[in-house]
Amino acid sequence: MADTLALVDYGAGNLRSVANALKAAGAEGVVVTADPSIVRAADRIVLPGVGAFRHCIGALSGVPGLVEALEERVLVGAAPFLGICVGMQLLADRGVEHGVTNGLGWIAGEVRVIEPADATIKVPHMGWNDVEPMRNHAGAELIEAGEAYFLHSYHFVPEQSTSIAAMSDHGGGIVAAVARDNILGVQFHPEKSQSYGIALLARFLEWKP
Repeated sequence: MADTLALVDYGAGNLRSVANALKAAGAEGVVVTADPSIVRAADRIVLPGVGAFRHCIGALSGVPGLVEALEERVLVGAAPFLGICVGMQLLADRGVEHGVTNGLGWIAGEVRVIEPADATIKVPHMGWNDVEPMRNHAGAELIEAGEAYFLHSYHFVPEQSTSIAAMSDHGGGIVAAVARDNILGVQFHPEKSQSYGIALLARFLEWKP
């Protein structure tokens, strides 16, 4: 029997593209859902996110029981979890876009605006860029060196370097992925990263943290 993968629909994600990429990576039991009972029973969970931090955490928190179901299944039940783009940023303690807003607080850190050292480098960070794994955490084995597609103006600044699973560069270091236990978050978009992204999703589908 195929694993059930809950692709969380809270009105702030690129769901169709992510679902198609997961299926291309080999996922069979993808369920697009905002139902806490389905999330609570899922074998794996993917949380996408597009837009502003404040809007996304507000939309996620606005679905009754959804955050609690995620905490129960991921933090207590240890289901493998993948956050994508803003879905990764929401793992932080807080974001500062449009004022300070609390995040999920699963990985200590803050989401701040990208401020390149070179003023000629444009924000948002948009397009293909290198991903360099940082082998200081168990979740980093899912990340391989290569190129992925990024689109963001804010970036995750973890409190501890051991939370960093991969780095990129855009006028200075940009965290490309964070990890903790059974939790992986990627700033780039696997669903837009062609073979590199599909390969990452395939490894996530087999991950047994």
